[in-house]
Amino acid sequence: MSVARSVLTVLRSQAQDPVRLLSTASAQLGKKVGVLSSFGAESALLLAFVAEVDPDMPVLFLETGKHFPETLAYRAELARFLGLKNVIDVRPAQAEVQERDPTGELWAFDPDACCRLRKVEPLDLATLPYEVLVTGRKRSQASTRAALPVVEEKEDGAIRLNPLALWEAEDITREMARRGLPPHPLVAEGYLSIGCAPCTRPVGQTADPRAGRWAGLAKTECGIHTAS
Repeated sequence: MSVARSVLTVLRSQAQDPVRLLSTASAQLGKKVGVLSSFGAESALLLAFVAEVDPDMPVLFLETGKHFPETLAYRAELARFLGLKNVIDVRPAQAEVQERDPTGELWAFDPDACCRLRKVEPLDLATLPYEVLVTGRKRSQASTRAALPVVEEKEDGAIRLNPLALWEAEDITREMARRGLPPHPLVAEGYLSIGCAPCTRPVGQTADPRAGRWAGLAKTECGIHTAS
């Protein structure tokens, strides 16, 4: 995976404007840009920017088999609402699930292994065609993301664009309301960051939004945003 330094320089110059950043990435790299989306609590705003730039831009959704029913319904509703034309469900290989998690309870005793099976490995294969991946991560989500750059070069050479990295939660809420974007139904129940159902809990309004993910464990990331 190799993006020219000149392209990275141009992308960094657009870091303050998510739409211009995405538009520049699309113009410079075309179909080599893919979007990762969980269709979670704050996903609607990034996806609205994507739809504004190019509704055909590939949006990859990890269908782990462990999502809340509300998330799957929201995925369909939001894609329809925004006119996204290229949402791709990425699933783990059924043979691998049967071999490594036959009872569906791997998350309970080895959540890292569950994430590898249902997220990391499927996404590694699905993202091979893309030189740049766009994510919805933000500094405000957790202390572990406090230094997240908008244009990110990872240790393994991968490039991530995080258009909302500098946005505060209040700014996102305000812009979603201004645009009339439908909220994820679980947000009203205290789920401020929404992943797989067995490993996600509601949290208080003053907590890190991701505090409800793998609550009680040292685990803070599923592994798809770390260098391989």
